[in-house]
Amino acid sequence: MGEIKLGLGNPPLPIYLYVDKEVADNYTYAWHHYDPQQDKKTLVADRALTGYISEIKLTSKDFKGKENLKLDIVVLADELYVIRSGIETIFTKSFLLAASLIEDYNKPLTIVANPGDEKVVFCSIFNPQIRQRIRYQWDANADFAGMIERIQIRLSTNPKYELEEEVSSTASPSINPKSAEVHPQDLRVKQVRTLMDYPIDLIREWLQFQDAKFPSQLPASKVDQLVKTICLAWAADKADPYRAETSYEQQVLGAVASGTDEIQAIEGWMNYVAGLITPVSSR
Repeated sequence: MGEIKLGLGNPPLPIYLYVDKEVADNYTYAWHHYDPQQDKKTLVADRALTGYISEIKLTSKDFKGKENLKLDIVVLADELYVIRSGIETIFTKSFLLAASLIEDYNKPLTIVANPGDEKVVFCSIFNPQIRQRIRYQWDANADFAGMIERIQIRLSTNPKYELEEEVSSTASPSINPKSAEVHPQDLRVKQVRTLMDYPIDLIREWLQFQDAKFPSQLPASKVDQLVKTICLAWAADKADPYRAETSYEQQVLGAVASGTDEIQAIEGWMNYVAGLITPVSSR
């Protein structure tokens, strides 16, 4: 970041770059700024952004009454930038395929928006120090959700920022009172998440990939899968995957099936995985 400029200026908000191919004045643009105060789009001629990738996160945005899932790529450069694109776009998928090959995120990278045919925009990532593109094999059926999670783990030690967005002056806050009663499935996931100290953002992203906002909107089998995912993520650096999964099935699923409280069973399993006590067999 540059030094702090004193005096009048713009609010210290992130600069959002929206991926969108548009032709104007005999030039093909790949992204733009949007000013909600004036409902104005400003095309950006530059196609490359060089800086330090701070984090990537999924954001749900309302568009014409429908929820749209976006990938936000937070980049620290001369200012704080956020590149926002649809989760199903070619830009997002090509970014993830390239970014998943990067091991060291403590060095600056160059993200390039490349306009293609029709409305398509591709993404390339370069190492600016050696001016070399990170090459990947295109795979439309790749595990993009898994890529997001792995990239987030690699970025977990990078600085994070509170990302406020400028909103339209005509927008008014809406109040949506809800019952104070918590659905059992929501409470279940909250208890497991708290016990495991699992990042809530990862839960939100997992739910968004299931087209849900809350665990209570999913069948019990899906919530079982989420709980297992949280538990195995906790055990990832403590035991080999086979030992962690088989012991989870034996000590948690087996105990719960026999009537043991799930949190109690998970706590016993955690102690076993950590090697603190001998596992207690289910009855």
